[in-house]
Amino acid sequence: IAKKGEQKFVGPTKKSYLCTRKVRRPKSPMGKKIRKIKNIRIHREGNNTLTYSFILITLIAVALWYGFNTKWPFWLFLVVVLPIWSIVLNFYRCPVRYLNLEDTDGIVVAPADGKVVVIEEVEENEYFHDKRLMISIFMSLFNVHANWFPVDGRVKTVHHQDGNYHKAWLPKASEENERADIMITTPNGIDVLCRQIAGAVARRIVTYAKEGEECYIDEHLGFIKLGSRVDVFLPIDSEVCVKLGQKTTGDLTVIAKLKQTAK
Repeated sequence: IAKKGEQKFVGPTKKSYLCTRKVRRPKSPMGKKIRKIKNIRIHREGNNTLTYSFILITLIAVALWYGFNTKWPFWLFLVVVLPIWSIVLNFYRCPVRYLNLEDTDGIVVAPADGKVVVIEEVEENEYFHDKRLMISIFMSLFNVHANWFPVDGRVKTVHHQDGNYHKAWLPKASEENERADIMITTPNGIDVLCRQIAGAVARRIVTYAKEGEECYIDEHLGFIKLGSRVDVFLPIDSEVCVKLGQKTTGDLTVIAKLKQTAK
């Protein structure tokens, strides 16, 4: 029960941009494999790219098949193009995921699939003006590029800033690259900053978070096209639960635990 003057956090409501749905969990190993395949969806951000590119590939393939006496141009085209299209298809995947924890208070999950490339204390002078613990996850072309909210809470601010396109794993990418900053206040009053960063290849950051909106683990925060990175800025006394170089699974890997109250 919320005290007078306090905002009450209610259960999550379904939003139009989420590609999640409730699923029955089979118990058998084969059932788990089948469920994993069935739960893979294509993110809506990739619909146009994948559809138009598939149509173009099909038209060129048909032209090559009927336009030459030999079939070598057709098969050579497929050998070159299909692996590239498969890679693009891979990072537009939108797997259905739910964190298997009843209590998520103080839990910080990985906002993205990828690899932990930075765990360090930094001076954050844009929002906090003090030291913060920064955990950075780099997404390669072979990772799912959907982003999840790392904590439960309420979106405090959303800010997009244009910038450069340095390689995403470089330290200067966090401050100089194009980015979107999402500040989230947890139910315990702790501010957590999640930063989507465009990389050398990525040219578009999509952010679904809205100021004043409640947000929850298991919900999509946004999407970054092609190689990119996500930084999470936490209080300095947070407990780190991952190691440098460790692979993460968005919405499932617990990367840190927060103290239960804000200072």
